Amino acid sequence: MLDYKFYESNVITNDTIVLLHGLGGNYGIFSKQIAAYKKQFHVLAVNLPGHGKSPATDSYDKPFTKDLVANELLSLFDELKIKKVHLVGISLGSVAVHHMLQRAPERVRSAVLGGAITRFTPFASFLLTAGSAVKSFVPYMWLYKSFAYIMMPKSNHASSRKIFIREAVKMRRKDFLAWYAMAHDVKSTYVNVQKKSDAIPKLYISGEEDHLFVEPLLEDTKSDKKARHVLLKQCGHVCNVDKPREFNAESLDFFNENRLPKAEISSAL
Repeated sequence: MLDYKFYESNVITNDTIVLLHGLGGNYGIFSKQIAAYKKQFHVLAVNLPGHGKSPATDSYDKPFTKDLVANELLSLFDELKIKKVHLVGISLGSVAVHHMLQRAPERVRSAVLGGAITRFTPFASFLLTAGSAVKSFVPYMWLYKSFAYIMMPKSNHASSRKIFIREAVKMRRKDFLAWYAMAHDVKSTYVNVQKKSDAIPKLYISGEEDHLFVEPLLEDTKSDKKARHVLLKQCGHVCNVDKPREFNAESLDFFNENRLPKAEISSAL
């Protein structure tokens, strides 16, 4: 089972927000969100496979895929008897959210996607391919640090870079490479999102300085009638760390607009 921590809300509610971090991170990157969210919602903070104390990516008896990650999340929801969730995904965590929206939309009430990735630009694809070419003979942390500085190059992104590099050091090489390989399949995790989850409200929060991902995101999601977009000024890829106050305010307003109806609350009790 995935490593997780459940925070019970300060108020009576049946709404649970699930937090999904990016590659190399862990649920600790959500410390400022947890403090704000738990005042109004239950919070389930999850370490994805290969992160924290969750199972290693090579510990399963089947190949490590996006379906496996979705199944692990669904098993955790079942274990905790959570019928429907509000999802928050940051960076590669947004890719997991998109796949959940395709795979099990009936389990999702709403979704907030920060620094969301729908596909790679030609430059980002080149970087990914170049990394694949050298990953066998360079330290994985060299790859990770290089990508961190390319994705988050400015001085106001320093806190995000520092946190992710610090946490990625704790990750096994095999786990990093397993997730890195899955990154090549990012585009497929969004291709049917609008069709499969056309009734699910989505809030995309991105930094204006998220130079690798924000333009493809805006283009790909513009036809989604259930999607809203917020662009934060002087903010990079990891927007919940760069601008926690703004991220919390926007996401909490959104979640409060999309609480579970009373009928669903009653059936879940």
